[in-house]
Formats: sequence, C-alpha cells, structure tokens
Amino acid sequence: MVLKALRNLRAARRRPAASAVVDRPAVDGEVLLETIALTKAYAGADGELPILSGIDLRVRAGEVVALLGKSGSGKSTLLRCVAGLVAPSSGTVSYRGVPLTASNPGTAMVFQSFALLPWLTVQQNVELGLEAKAVPVEERAGAALRAIDLVGLDGFESAYPKELSGGMRQRVGFARALVVEPDVLMMDEPFSALDVLTAENLRGELMELWESGRFPTRAIVLVTHNIEEAVLMADRIVVLGARPYGTIREVLDVGLRRPRDREAAAFQELVDRVYRVMTGRVKEARPSVRAGVVEAERRTPANTPLPLAGVDGLSGLAEMVAHRGGRCGLADFAEDLGLEVDDVLPQVDALELLAFAEVSGDDLVLTQSGDAFARADVQRSKRIFAEAVADVPLVKLIVTSLRQNPAGTQRAGFFRDLLAHNFTSEQVTQQLETATDWGRYAELYSYEAEPQEYHLDTTGSQMS
Repeated sequence: MVLKALRNLRAARRRPAASAVVDRPAVDGEVLLETIALTKAYAGADGELPILSGIDLRVRAGEVVALLGKSGSGKSTLLRCVAGLVAPSSGTVSYRGVPLTASNPGTAMVFQSFALLPWLTVQQNVELGLEAKAVPVEERAGAALRAIDLVGLDGFESAYPKELSGGMRQRVGFARALVVEPDVLMMDEPFSALDVLTAENLRGELMELWESGRFPTRAIVLVTHNIEEAVLMADRIVVLGARPYGTIREVLDVGLRRPRDREAAAFQELVDRVYRVMTGRVKEARPSVRAGVVEAERRTPANTPLPLAGVDGLSGLAEMVAHRGGRCGLADFAEDLGLEVDDVLPQVDALELLAFAEVSGDDLVLTQSGDAFARADVQRSKRIFAEAVADVPLVKLIVTSLRQNPAGTQRAGFFRDLLAHNFTSEQVTQQLETATDWGRYAELYSYEAEPQEYHLDTTGSQMS
C-alpha cells in the first residue's frame, strides 16, 4: 500500500493538465550505437562457450532502450560489449559509425553495486572520470558540483560513501556517469540493490530529469530483468532469449506517453505482452522443438537447463495455484503477493519442466499431476515429484551415473566437467545446486559437501 501510494503521489505531482501534456522531443534519427552480427563466447572445457549470437541492435539519440531478459540471456554481456569493456568474438560494435577497438568514448556506466571508492568523498568520486580525461582541477570541481546538485546530493559533497544510504550511494554513481556528459548512459540493473521504496523514488526522479531536458546525455541503455521497470522507463524493449545462447527474441515499441500510469489498462496490457514474449517457448531457439517443448528423447542437460527454483519455492507456487482452483493470472497473482511478475518466473519454469503446470495466455494452469502434487501429503508428494523428475536430464544423468558405479557414488567434479562444456562456471554451480535440491527431495540421491560426492539413495523412492 505504501509503495502504491508513493507511485500515485509521484504521478499526481508530475501530471500536467491534459492539454499541457508535452512529450520529450522525438528520436532525432541519429544512430549513436550499433551492433552487427555480434557474437560473444568464452573459453570452456570443450571449446568456445557462446553467450551471445547474431545480435543486431541500434540505439538512436533521444530514446531509452531496455535490454530485458532472464538470468543467463547475456544482457549484461551485451551492455559491456556496447560500452567497449568486453571485446566481441565476432561481429562489430560501432559508435557513430566508427567500429570500436577499445572502450567506447561516448558512454558512461552505472553499476548495480555502486562501485564507489570508499576512501574518496562524494565529490572526489564524481570527479574520477574527469580526472582520467585530464580536465583541469577547477573545471572538474565545478562540473562535479553541478552533477551532484542535479541528482539531489548537494550538501553531501564532502561525505564518504560509508555515511550514505544505498539510494544516496547510487545517486553518486549517476552523478559520476553524468558528469562526463556521455552521449549514451549505460545502466546495469542500477535499482536492483536498493529497497523497493528507494528504487521507486530514484527511478521516478531519473525519468523526471530525462523528460525535463536537463539530462546531459542523448540516450539511455538500461539492463533489467524487471518487466514493469522496462515498460515504465523505456521507449523500446529488446527482449533477449537464453537458449541455447543469447539472441534477440523480439523488439517492442512501448508507445506510451510519459508520465506512465502503472494502473492504466494500456500499461498492464504491454506488461502482459512482454511477459508472453519472455516466457514464450515457441520462439525460443532450441533444437528439435515441437509445440514449444524439446522432445523428451532429445532433451539434454545442455538444452534443458534447470531453472533456479528450489523445491520449497515451486511447491509453494503449486499449492497457491491449487488453492485458487488450479488456474490463476500470473500478473494478478504476483501483485497480490507484492512481487513483480518476473520474480516468480523461475518457479513457473520449474513447474512447466516437471509437467506440473502449463502457461496458457497470461494464466498458469496446473496439470492433473501438478494438482495432485500440490494437494498431496509430504510422502505422496515425494513420490509424485520423483516420477516427474525422472525426465529432467541433469537429475537423470546423476542417477544413471550413480547406478552404473558399483559403489553407488560419484564425485561432483565429474558432473562439473560435463556441464562446463555448455555452461559458465557460475551456471554450473547453479545447475548442480538445483539438481541436488531436487534429487534430495525425491530421495533419489544424497550429497556430502566435505568430499563433494553424490550417493545413490537405496532406501527412498527410486526412478524406474
């Protein structure tokens, strides 16, 4: 309720009379950033591990572009390639028509983690970029003070980061980026480390500045996993898919005038549309797709990764949907819980992977087995879960390997090596953590952290 009141208050404060609504000047047409057939891969245990493939993207002056996607879609990697911080494996990245060979001179970055130097004051942190450009002391001090004032931190010039709240520290990050007056401001999930109210306030103030014409940059590129944030801020939303590697699934024009009302039907319709694009299985680039689902006999740990959802989370979602009659609208469901739609996507993916639920339009619908799982007692739910998890490739791989070993054991390193052919080291860890959680609940195997070994469970329920 407090967050909703804050949003309504901000909207009322910014909303002029209907006849006086003025949009920011339209995109002027100049292409500031462009990628052509951009591909990025990292070295893996079995050769190159692709992260991005065939990315064609343009960012024009006067627009806010949101790069939206689930974890692993490569959106942050794409942002770093465009900023010139990471070199592409193939393809080109250009700034004003000139291919990059080093960092992009027309961009500045705002990071999720603030990235402030704790031994420097606010003003000194803001001056860093200008100091690197050899701007004279007096000139950079004046520019820093103007940037600090612009983001509402005047009076804190001599404060150190430890004296500031999270929101204030991120304001320093914005000031440090804006002081160099970049053509394009790059933001990598800049609000995700903040509490909900602080993020809402800072997000709103940033868009007010953008609309005011006082913003010293010509375009913004925002990385986010938050659908509402993308619809609220962006003029275009670039939705990235993650399987088997990052590709552009669809580009959507927002087409809503600012300030934007989250409660408006047009806003909610666009949120629902973006959600369908993000979760649509048919448009995912996967091998052997039939009706949007990888054929069971061809599924592998590589083309069917586990979502980052624990058993408690997916079980809780199934039980709540069952309580609502076995079907619920995901947007309304998330709002009732005080969450964003994308917060429940991993659990939705898990229920779909286990064939416990299906997404139909904007609704999540439990299947017969999913309804039985949601309503069963603990022991029966374990048996139902064990049967469902039998077709999950990574869990099946672990069980099969354990059965083929006379001792019924296998080192975790064996599975790490196999997964490293298709995943980054961080993703390998995430995949094994989820597989461990699922297999333990199904009583298929146990895991000992000290020797890092899996052990076949010969007393619990077993897959046939």
